[in-house]
Amino acid sequence: MIVDPLVLLAFIPAGLALNLTPGADMMFCLGLGLRSGPRPAIAASAGIAAGGVVHVTLAGLGLGAALAALPWLFDVIRWIGVAYLLWLAWAALRRPAPSVATPLNIPATRAFRQGLVVNLLNPKVILFVLAFVPQFVDPARGAILGQFLIYGLILGLGGFIINGAVGMFAGGVGRRLATSARFTRGLGYASAAIFAGLAVRLALIQRS
Repeated sequence: MIVDPLVLLAFIPAGLALNLTPGADMMFCLGLGLRSGPRPAIAASAGIAAGGVVHVTLAGLGLGAALAALPWLFDVIRWIGVAYLLWLAWAALRRPAPSVATPLNIPATRAFRQGLVVNLLNPKVILFVLAFVPQFVDPARGAILGQFLIYGLILGLGGFIINGAVGMFAGGVGRRLATSARFTRGLGYASAAIFAGLAVRLALIQRS
């Protein structure tokens, strides 16, 4: 077996605890669930999980060495992520308030892409993967990339379930409460605040 079963058993609860920690991905699914309902939130959670697998794959291929050799790459990724989140906040504010409040209909494919992009453009996820996953990788077993992928899939599955559940709950609450145009407008403000807050949080990350 590529991964030591005992190490795998230790990784699963550690990964689950990390998935349960509120962060940018969870807040994104929360905001999207409130704004658009459960289905787009689940699709966004799937996109976030896919982005996590990409991060782990890149880490296994040597992203850490690239960031060490090119420190400016971290800031490029970070500021692109900030710009994207601010664009999402602006789009949420620009949404006109309808006369009858209904959730904003976002196709699942679009929600998936948004979740994927938000995750990929968050360098904090890169740093987390580079700091956390290698602790469970055993070079003596070989197949370094394979070990990274196994751990990445576990993290991705846990994140998909937890973030998706948060988005479903938010979507259900949003649909039950969305009975007025005023409340719908408030959801737009709340979503914009969440996206803008995530952008500020990302902008303040310091490279270490």
